[in-house]
Amino acid sequence: MAIEIKAPTFPESVADGTVATWHKKPGEAVKRDELIVDIETDKVVIEVLAEADGVLAEIIKNEGDTVLSNELLGKLTEGGAAAAAPAAAPAAAASAPAAAPAAAAGDDAILSPAARKLAEENGIDPNSIAGTGKGGRVTKEDVVAAVEAKKNAPAAAKPAAAPAAAAVVAAGDRTEKRVPMTRLRAKIAERLVEAQSSMAMLTTFNEVDMTEVMALRSKYKDLFEKSHNGVRLGFMSFFVKAATEALKRFPAVNASIDGNDIVYHGYADIGVAVSSDRGLVVPVLRNAEQMSLAEIESGIATFGKKAKDGKLSIEEMTGGTFTITNGGTFGSMMSTPIVNPPQAAILGMHNIIQRPMAINGQVVIRPMMYLALSYDHRLIDGKEAVTFLVTIKNLLEDPARLLLEI
Repeated sequence: MAIEIKAPTFPESVADGTVATWHKKPGEAVKRDELIVDIETDKVVIEVLAEADGVLAEIIKNEGDTVLSNELLGKLTEGGAAAAAPAAAPAAAASAPAAAPAAAAGDDAILSPAARKLAEENGIDPNSIAGTGKGGRVTKEDVVAAVEAKKNAPAAAKPAAAPAAAAVVAAGDRTEKRVPMTRLRAKIAERLVEAQSSMAMLTTFNEVDMTEVMALRSKYKDLFEKSHNGVRLGFMSFFVKAATEALKRFPAVNASIDGNDIVYHGYADIGVAVSSDRGLVVPVLRNAEQMSLAEIESGIATFGKKAKDGKLSIEEMTGGTFTITNGGTFGSMMSTPIVNPPQAAILGMHNIIQRPMAINGQVVIRPMMYLALSYDHRLIDGKEAVTFLVTIKNLLEDPARLLLEI
């Protein structure tokens, strides 16, 4: 029985996706819940799993193709055994070595976008590759095999490949490599330009003395970890708590503009910027104003692991009323973060530096951090933005205020 392999239903915020990687070839056996194909959207990579045991019968959407919600990607034959054709292919090729070049001669070889890109990057002539895909199509795996063969070729054979490599080398040792943007990077670029052009963005700065937060963390971090099943106490939870308290006092900072309307959110969904191999992603802590420090730290740790493994869901990446980003983890001393529309503001944390400060007429060394609040001036007045940031500063310099809500 044939089973259709379809793209999942994308939410309204995701228009389409791109077939990133097929993990199986036609004719290969597939087990139930085994990963078959990855679809990359502008937010996350979605894994499509097999619905039953069987054999991948056909690939309809190749790597690099654009797909819509529920669009057909391929077909799976349920309960079948791996096709004999792929297994017999090497023998057939051995018995008729001249067949492959004959098939490749004349018209250009048929390549998937991913295979063509890989061939161009490695200076491989597609017409020199015997395609193992349907209808003689050259697959990405065929190109990978050709690249490996090229690397392992004898030294005498390497000069023959020089003309193809010349397309990559500009002059001497000066090389250039051209690769298309990932959907995530393209979306980030689009959003950043949109933010700069669609809002009156301004940034205000302040600094916070981290002495009390660091002392509190140092005193209780071991007990905290034991009491909360291995959850570690970091700095981000204090900033999230301080931000949610400040957002209660300044609702405009937690609002958004929708046409000619201002939408005031009665909840704080805090986006926390997390670095991944694909770029910066911003999963959202829902109803963060109701969360404890342990719940915040646990949520952030889960997001970090999922981002590293590429397992973040679209739901976890959608929405958010306010964002916090921590450039300090990479050593940033000062920056002007860009607001994520339709949000009205974003808080930037930076690295903690021991600096001399004048305290009560005395010069003392204190662990200081610069804070930056970028905001939409159409919605938030300068006084409101400055006071909001000062509130966060005061809450962090006296953490007892977070418990007492004063």
